Amino acid sequence: MQQNIYVQRIAGLFFSGILLFLVSCSKDPNEGPGKSGKVSEYDSELAVRWNELYLDLERHTPGYRPPVSGRALAYISLAAYESVWPGMAESHRSVGRTFAGLELPEAAPGLSYHWPSSLVAAYVRSLELFFPTGPGDQRVKAYRLQNEYFEVFKQEVPFDAFQRSTDFGRRVAEAVYQWSATDEAGHEAYLRNHDAGYLPPAGPGLWQPTAPDFTPALLPHWGLTRTFAAGAEDTVAAPLPYSEQPGSSLYEQAEEVETMVSRIKAGELPEERWIAEFWSDDCAALTFTPAGRWIAIANQVVAIENPPLNQAVELYARLGMALNDAGVRCWQEKYRFNVERPLDYIRRVQGQTDWNTLMCPDGTGRYFTPPFPAYPSGHATFGAAAAEVLASFFGSNYGMTDRCHEGRAEFNGTPRTFDSFHAMAEENAWSRIPLGVHFRMDAEAGLRLGYRVGQKVNGLEWRK
Repeated sequence: MQQNIYVQRIAGLFFSGILLFLVSCSKDPNEGPGKSGKVSEYDSELAVRWNELYLDLERHTPGYRPPVSGRALAYISLAAYESVWPGMAESHRSVGRTFAGLELPEAAPGLSYHWPSSLVAAYVRSLELFFPTGPGDQRVKAYRLQNEYFEVFKQEVPFDAFQRSTDFGRRVAEAVYQWSATDEAGHEAYLRNHDAGYLPPAGPGLWQPTAPDFTPALLPHWGLTRTFAAGAEDTVAAPLPYSEQPGSSLYEQAEEVETMVSRIKAGELPEERWIAEFWSDDCAALTFTPAGRWIAIANQVVAIENPPLNQAVELYARLGMALNDAGVRCWQEKYRFNVERPLDYIRRVQGQTDWNTLMCPDGTGRYFTPPFPAYPSGHATFGAAAAEVLASFFGSNYGMTDRCHEGRAEFNGTPRTFDSFHAMAEENAWSRIPLGVHFRMDAEAGLRLGYRVGQKVNGLEWRK
């Protein structure tokens, strides 16, 4: 811990040094105005690099499990969007000003701003605020990236405009963070992932903490967290009726999971194993989270298509809100129905007492199961919500090769090619069956819920 504190202090000193450097080297106010700083004049590289840094932070900071990460993404990307909105007001609306209780600063009328500088400042301040426990190495990366951009931007505008812009970006980030703090259920949830005091209801087919480590429930009250577009009406239908009878729908879905995983472990079904591992993203610190996976997908597409910066910040804001709302509504439904995982059903009802999943092998023969109810699937909900947003930007038939895990040696991360974002979401949802952690009904319900959430986020008034 002392070492981590030391690294963070060094990071703070590094940041202070950067600021002194910028003040001493910024362009003289008597020089020409340089570039206008209009958002649409810049490409999307800046937004991609900051979101890549976000994924690095999310992966290595304890407590940022999928719903928590989705929430952080929403607030950070909202701050980024609003930090440049005055510079793209001819085409876009301020979404933040429609949210009750969010008090955003106003840009001074008649004064010039350099909006990319404002965006960088908003990103850095947001990462400081939403990742106060982030590793020092990642925090230093943020300051280095800031300095890299500021060295360029300070040559484009007079110092007073540069200073005014960075101050505006930081104030927007702080306003968004203060609004976040009023959301009691979600704020700083990275400090309290598991609720040891939560007692799940008992009964046939109801979820209980699961082998091998019987971790207490993850975020059992997450359904109380603030959403941006989705509401209490966004629910799923009741799951299949509980039954232990061979031939019943639930029994057959459990049998599907058991058979597929057993065949994969026997060396059969290599394609199914590849799909299961390719989409897993469950193992803390090994990859980004299942929510972050869709930011990684967006990063690839934005890097290829290179839309102007105003469109890029809108895309990431929509994605963040969709992932947040997907997590909130999915977790509300999970704990409403409390459906057990296939592992417990297969072991108890079908008599396969040694059966296990394929999730997160630790090298000792142990595998894991997520510590929360099965129905609906979080993977499916996150993926469907994100696919709706991505398809609205790039088209319903946009094809891509996902290289998120290319080169990984711990699992099969060989790139896979898809003809649409919806095809990606469908495979992502289905992957949980060969992994052994979900019934088919979980995936299907999660997809329906996620698509609805994504459509609602797209329906906010983003553009004029």
